Amino acid sequence: MNLYDLELSGNCYKVRLFAALAKIPLQIVAVDFLAGEHKQPPLINLNPWGEIPILADGDVVLRDSHAILVYLAAKYGDETWLPKDAAGMAQVVQWLSTSANEVQNGPGAARLVDKFGYAIDKADTLKRSAHILPLIDAHLSRHHWLAMERPTIADCAVMPYVALAQEGAVSLEPYPHIRRWIGRIKELPGFVPMPGI
Repeated sequence: MNLYDLELSGNCYKVRLFAALAKIPLQIVAVDFLAGEHKQPPLINLNPWGEIPILADGDVVLRDSHAILVYLAAKYGDETWLPKDAAGMAQVVQWLSTSANEVQNGPGAARLVDKFGYAIDKADTLKRSAHILPLIDAHLSRHHWLAMERPTIADCAVMPYVALAQEGAVSLEPYPHIRRWIGRIKELPGFVPMPGI
């Protein structure tokens, strides 16, 4: 099973992190992002969107980090990571949506501006960060984990771009519950870091 990967990508890291925590073996295939390898054959044939990560598991080829998390959890994990009951699954999926929307467009996008020079409205990214981070912090003031009162793929999805917020000049100092939650994730057996985390 191959994961086409970029070390500095938070989206790729979500998959590496979950696979490490759930002890799912992956063959990491480094992609030369700066050379545009992800936009050329054979990778563009695997993902016509020209994005990474890409997971290739036999005949199954998936793009999008959240889809990959769901697939790996459902096929190779157990129900602790992604519940099968409707209410439990929905609790996890709502956080995947938060990761793909508010977190990606807030602290994730702020990092793209500062670290990689993307032409994104920085003021807007800061406004979005100032909206979502207090909500996450408030949730974590009442819960140790995002969903199900245990680690799930929700935590793997949300944590990277929140933990990397400082790389977009978004401080986590006002959010003690987020900082403690990141610490709890780092203490999980099998945790793997990435640059900046």
